[in-house]
Amino acid sequence: MHSGARPRIGVLAVQGDIREHLAALRASGADPVSVRRPHELVGVAGVVLPGGESTTIDKLMRAFGLFDPLRAAIAAGLPAYGSCAGMILLAREVVDGTADQQSLGGLDITVRRNAFGRQVDSFEADLAMPVLVDPERPVRAVFIRAPWVEEVGPAVQVLARAPGASGVPGPVVAVRQGAVLATSFHPEVTGDERVHRYFVDLVRGEAGAVDGESGERVGTAAADGRGQ
Repeated sequence: MHSGARPRIGVLAVQGDIREHLAALRASGADPVSVRRPHELVGVAGVVLPGGESTTIDKLMRAFGLFDPLRAAIAAGLPAYGSCAGMILLAREVVDGTADQQSLGGLDITVRRNAFGRQVDSFEADLAMPVLVDPERPVRAVFIRAPWVEEVGPAVQVLARAPGASGVPGPVVAVRQGAVLATSFHPEVTGDERVHRYFVDLVRGEAGAVDGESGERVGTAAADGRGQ
């Protein structure tokens, strides 16, 4: 895909922040479409899995016949971005998930569902995310019943951490593995489209690999800086 093209990016439209993601993608230079049925995956160059309730989205994907085709497309290299519940859906392993919860795969990570607490514990924080344009400007991150990443595989790149206490790094809240991106937070609700612009560039093939100056690589040890 040549530079400046408007890639067609699907937004999984069974539950969650669908309208907000469509608007953020459009503002970021993509041609976004809603995806509810398997045939609507045809022709998309990437897919966004929105925030919402991960177990509900999982069940609805299976009810609409989307789960297996989407999992196969991601395994075949379709770029994907998951925010909050979307991160859970992309994770290899989920702690505190339901017994029947299934994963689409794509990210060699272990996430803890609702790690930051219940709805009443929702909060906002400024994060450093140097891979984005205007890297000196922090990302205002909105966490709503959000997961965090407890463990990452060797191919996973850590892009951001939540604020920690007493100088200890906080939990991992943004990761990338190849063409798959995920955040614990909801950039679609803040009006800051830089995360979506990064994903659009990734779909175009223009988001380069993370290096020592713009991201962090960690191994399979616990990823929250506290040795859990």
